[in-house]
Amino acid sequence: MDIVVALIFCAVVLFGADRLLLWLESRGHVNWRRRRRRPLSEEPRAGLDSMLSDHSHR
Repeated sequence: MDIVVALIFCAVVLFGADRLLLWLESRGHVNWRRRRRRPLSEEPRAGLDSMLSDHSHR
């Protein structure tokens, strides 16, 4: 009987986590299930490229 209760508890926790992530996705905080990832070519370029490039012109 303890195993059944543990499995039901795990299912409830996973369902709650899924609903929480879907709610966060609707607010634009995370990408969870409903939106696909954008290709990396569409992502904005960060200043990290310029920080890691060769600074021999100084």
